[in-house]
Amino acid sequence: MAATRHRTTQEPPIELPIGLNAWLLDCAPVQDCTTCQTEWRRLNAASRLGDIAQAARHATAVRDHAGGAHS
Repeated sequence: MAATRHRTTQEPPIELPIGLNAWLLDCAPVQDCTTCQTEWRRLNAASRLGDIAQAARHATAVRDHAGGAHS
């Protein structure tokens, strides 16, 4: 029996507009808040690893917490 060759259907990666990551990750953690600072550290770690989706989730958590819990 001959081996079947599979063709990949994966498209090349999409290049996002310059500045989109900065916009996604833009947030301002409250300096003396443990929750904000923890999310900020996690955001930076994910960003360094290139996991922008996870970094954006942490940025959202910072924005939500800083905007709601500290109002």
